[in-house]
Amino acid sequence: MAKILIIDDERAIRSTLREILEYENYIVEDVDNGVDGLDLIQRGDYDLVLCDIKMNRMDGMEVLSEGLAMKPDLPFIMISGHGTIETAVEASKKGAFDFVSKPPDLNRLLITVRNALDKGSLVSEAKVLKRRVAKVRDMLGESQSIHKIKETIERVAPTDARVLITGANGSGKELVARWLHEKSNRVNAPLIEVNCAAIPAELIESELFGHEKGSFTSAIKQRIGKFESANGGTLFLDEIGDMSASTQAKVLRALQENKITRVGGEKEIEVDVRVVAATNKDLLKEIDAGNFRLDLYHRISVILIHVPSLTDRRDDIPLLTQTFLEEICGDYGMPVKKISDAALDALKALPWTGNIRELRNMVERLIILSDKVITDGDVKAFANPSAPTPVTNGTAAPQTDYEKFANFQEYKDFAEREYIKFKLEKNNWNVSKTADDIDIQRSHLYSKIEKFGLKRGE
Repeated sequence: MAKILIIDDERAIRSTLREILEYENYIVEDVDNGVDGLDLIQRGDYDLVLCDIKMNRMDGMEVLSEGLAMKPDLPFIMISGHGTIETAVEASKKGAFDFVSKPPDLNRLLITVRNALDKGSLVSEAKVLKRRVAKVRDMLGESQSIHKIKETIERVAPTDARVLITGANGSGKELVARWLHEKSNRVNAPLIEVNCAAIPAELIESELFGHEKGSFTSAIKQRIGKFESANGGTLFLDEIGDMSASTQAKVLRALQENKITRVGGEKEIEVDVRVVAATNKDLLKEIDAGNFRLDLYHRISVILIHVPSLTDRRDDIPLLTQTFLEEICGDYGMPVKKISDAALDALKALPWTGNIRELRNMVERLIILSDKVITDGDVKAFANPSAPTPVTNGTAAPQTDYEKFANFQEYKDFAEREYIKFKLEKNNWNVSKTADDIDIQRSHLYSKIEKFGLKRGE
């Protein structure tokens, strides 16, 4: 349910608006002056403000300007008993969503409120989506190894030199490849990514080089391969160490001659592609074992970039953690949680076998399961969800069967439900107090209660 603030110095107007909006199931708060209204806006988390223009102590236009300076995306609907076209235009110029005259027409008011709330939701969603579809996320870190990688990218990206990126799973190899493309002269052409480990051996040649209609049983039409799709741009071959021997030979030929032939075809097709490859394997050992071609290795490794594991750059963990906190809390529509110095030290002490990917999942888990401030106790309690639950006051807490969760989303929903249920029961199902306790909007908490089907006394 949306939370609305009414600022008006007329008690009758405030009472009427509150009665109308509460009947529509909105959560409503009101105040009789702009000074207190701005204080509530700064401290609260409102979805909409209805503000009178002519008030004592502070003019409504001033409230509008200062309120939007605090919360730029907060919709304002201005109301006045002395409304003129000039006033409405001035309010719109200052950023108001709409202008309503007193006494307000019930239907028009409700439509305006609904439209303003819809706009606010769309603005928030658009911000999240813009961040999610942003071309390349920043390469975060102040460690010497990260600075060296950034310097290498700056030097190598403008050239057409082939690059081999090495490093453990989850360390950020794909991000390096994206930045190589982003800073290259090919940035306006496509970056095509292929995970060689995720494609069956019998299909990878078709995936890379394409095929002609009828070349094999399921080839019902011609298909363009990744080399052709990346023409003029960059082809990122992730986990190239898992590529089959026959495909390695064809990739080597494509790199030598800048030509490919589709599966089942005879025509040679010229391609202009810069190849960036990545692997979590030691290719020199793979060559010794007969699993990887030495000549292909020399073709793809003109420049070598090694991405260190997170345990080799622990000093970057605080910066990464804060960034993930802001991103994930923004996605959830909640205030950014704080994290104590002791909690950051506890994070730095963990082994991080899954590297940055594991750290991001850990931060998301802490956001869901912790209170307003994430402590070192939270880190120790939630660091490994498959580990035994900590003992409290000499009594072992109930164990959770983690095998029943098919994926992290299911576990996350389960943990979120249990946490909200615990907090509601602790606060005797006082929704307002619980929302404040876990630092989310009451409207969001009501949505969670409905989503998880929580009921008092269950």
